[in-house]
Amino acid sequence: MSLRDDQLATLKAAGKDFDYYNIANLDGIDHLPYSLKVLVENLVRNIDGANITDEHVKTLLDWDPNAEPSHEIQFTPSRVIMQDFTGVPCIVDLATMRDAVKDLGGDPEVINPQVQSDMVIDHSVQIDKYGIADAVQQNMDIEYQRNGERYQFLRWGQQAFKNFRVVPPGTGIIHQVNIEYLAKVVMSKAEANGNTLAYLDSCVGTDSHTTTENGLGVLGWGVGGIEAEAAMLGQPISMLVPRVVGFKLTGSIPEGVTATDVVLTITDMLRKHGVVGKFVEFYGEGIASVPLANRATIGNMGPEFGSTCGIFPIDNVTLDYLRLTGRSEEQVALVEAYAKANKLWGDASDPDYVEPQYSEYEELDLGTVVPSIAGPKRPQDRILLSEAKSMFEKTAPAYETEKTVKDPVAVSTDFRGDFDIENGDVAIASITSCTNTSNPSVMIAAGLIARNAHAKGLKPKPWVKTSLAPGSQVVADYLKAAGLQDDLDALGYQLVGFGCATCIGNSGPLLPEISEAINANDLTVTAVLSGNRNFEGRISPDVKMNYLASPPLVIAYALAGTMDFDFETQPLGTDADGNDVYLKDIWPTNDEVAAMVDGSVSREMFLKDYASVFDGDHRWKGLDVPEGELFAWNDKSTYVRKQTFFDGMKATPDPVADIHGARVLALLGDSVTTDHISPAGAFKASSPAGKYLTERGVEPKNFNSYGSRRGNHEIMVRGTFGNIRLRNQLLASVGEEVTPGGFTYDFLAKKPTTIFEASRDYIDNKVPLVVLAGKEYGTGSSRDWAAKGTVMLGVKAVITESFERIHRSNLIGMGVLPLQFPAGESYESLGLNGTETYDIAGVEKLNEGVTPKTVHVTATHEDGSKTEFDAVVRIDTPGEADYYRNGGILQYVLRNLMK
Repeated sequence: MSLRDDQLATLKAAGKDFDYYNIANLDGIDHLPYSLKVLVENLVRNIDGANITDEHVKTLLDWDPNAEPSHEIQFTPSRVIMQDFTGVPCIVDLATMRDAVKDLGGDPEVINPQVQSDMVIDHSVQIDKYGIADAVQQNMDIEYQRNGERYQFLRWGQQAFKNFRVVPPGTGIIHQVNIEYLAKVVMSKAEANGNTLAYLDSCVGTDSHTTTENGLGVLGWGVGGIEAEAAMLGQPISMLVPRVVGFKLTGSIPEGVTATDVVLTITDMLRKHGVVGKFVEFYGEGIASVPLANRATIGNMGPEFGSTCGIFPIDNVTLDYLRLTGRSEEQVALVEAYAKANKLWGDASDPDYVEPQYSEYEELDLGTVVPSIAGPKRPQDRILLSEAKSMFEKTAPAYETEKTVKDPVAVSTDFRGDFDIENGDVAIASITSCTNTSNPSVMIAAGLIARNAHAKGLKPKPWVKTSLAPGSQVVADYLKAAGLQDDLDALGYQLVGFGCATCIGNSGPLLPEISEAINANDLTVTAVLSGNRNFEGRISPDVKMNYLASPPLVIAYALAGTMDFDFETQPLGTDADGNDVYLKDIWPTNDEVAAMVDGSVSREMFLKDYASVFDGDHRWKGLDVPEGELFAWNDKSTYVRKQTFFDGMKATPDPVADIHGARVLALLGDSVTTDHISPAGAFKASSPAGKYLTERGVEPKNFNSYGSRRGNHEIMVRGTFGNIRLRNQLLASVGEEVTPGGFTYDFLAKKPTTIFEASRDYIDNKVPLVVLAGKEYGTGSSRDWAAKGTVMLGVKAVITESFERIHRSNLIGMGVLPLQFPAGESYESLGLNGTETYDIAGVEKLNEGVTPKTVHVTATHEDGSKTEFDAVVRIDTPGEADYYRNGGILQYVLRNLMK
């Protein structure tokens, strides 16, 4: 008998009996953090005697808060969630795996999601039309024209694969749909014996902000598409039991402060504390006064903290939100009964409450939070709103060049009239993204700002591109019910779509006259958005500096028209009587916001909007859908192509080999993000991807974005390391100018060229490649193509000072070796500049079932001298070693399924 058998018990909820795995009586459970209790239940339920044993559970119950992570466990998510940019390649890979299974003589039907897998199409809408009444309909029409092939493919997947559902375009943002509808908190399923098993909801997603669900008490985080595919196919995720940071919240939000200000403050605190690879858990009596929407907003920013999750326990706030969002009373009763029976109830005022032990502690009195923004290029770079003008003036010169024109530049447009633009002007002011649009308090506050500004005759400046892209249709319902949408419309904040939009670079083009003036005069213009990401080059190719702000502050900056603005001392304009109007004159009180939220957000809205969530509109229903268990690939398609990862794959993997004679493809600095590596946003006709499409008869106006073409590996590999802000220092090492973008030096052809074209030359000549970089390599979104593109360029190893969690895991998942320089060393300190050739010895130990702690690297300089060092092997778990030996996680899974 195993623990799995011993702990099976019966739970009564809403008049029904459920089987469940009782963890409440296990020794050591009382003082565990909530998040680790979730892992205990997950392990007990999935004990199989091989991958997961009683000993794994005991190790977790014996968790030492002060210990460094060293114990490996297997986490088996209950669900997988995807958005369409990262999800399309997942379904392409599954479809390709079906072909591979058939080629190896197996049954293609063996390839099917083994757990519930949902895709929300939210990343494809672009803001082409704005500031007009029917912008949302026009943008959706354009979206379908651009993405018809992809959507047909996804409709095929929906009928071809079991356990796979698609939420069609125009519904909402993945994370908001997740917390408002898809997440169950406690799940149930029929068993073979006729009973019903209740178990904890847990979910990994192909978007790093999957952590939004942590606000509901659902444990989950963003993983690479590669890892998600394996989870879909029933593979547990190998992880080390983490350190857990306990974050106590006390007090209440003061007047004039929003949930966004709280989030930016917590992000700032936790980045300084250092939480990469750790769990963060919020606790204490203070959390009872934190609304669920605020919890979700905080959880959403987990990737910005750097933590794996940012979770809240289940309590009455959770139950109230489940009721509000239309969950049945039976489901709410099950969540409450289950949480209390398994010691997962997080009410600190309960007499039986036991405060968890944590590895580290942080605390924030919400009453100390002040209005803030973050920028100009990282979400953790918080700026007090009171210091925003002075900080902008201090930062802006770094973005100017000798070509930058300092004087105002005249612009004449049909759409917005004539005006001057200058450095610092706000070119985009967008209310967008899951961070804030899951939160009625800040959305209603934005509507009230619009109402008050409209009443005083204020308008955004004509050069500001204004847009409203809410996270769900419910937002549109309650803004309309509150009578605020008309005021937003009056300020140019008409609905433009229900999707991620500006936050992921789908901000759409600026007016051509504005874009031309910016680029001809090298102006440093800015964007302000209510999103969670503001990395360089992400928001718009025309905009150099990007700032995160709450929705009401987005409108305030649209009214100001410039970042070079002090809201305390400078008026936003004048009213009809000529009186100066300041931000404080139009800012609503907390009580006004709360009263309007209470009066306008209702359960009926959620029930109505989610009643037919998978059906789609006439556009979706009208798609021509192919049929069959195998997809009929179209060789002429420029959107969806059969992947090459399984070409020539054998039933048994070849041994892994040491690396000899490698060349450096890129020499990069600190904080290289997955946005720098993975193709995203728009691309030019002169780029390798642009040339590929042009050669196939696609006009530049129909290029769409990299994200929309993620199902075509030929496009994606050509855009890898192609970000316009990437600076490959290898060019400087050979005396060439460092041209921003995807450029390198080809040592075979002895000339500078694009990274893609150099890689083809090296691959043709069988020369392996490496990438050298600094600290925090791979920060940002969990972009699978950052790893897929890397391996397709012929890169065998990446050597850095440190990695961010998800990207390191993804590299292994694609068979790329992640290595770190010895502690305290860097390529600079070792005297390396990328002109060397590299030999890496000791990798072959993996063939013996041993993961070496280090491998020996020999860098041979052009003069024949050598620099040698032992690089730390960042294959952290036995499961990762299996993936690497198989050439990647998908090959490992496919071979296991074939067995």
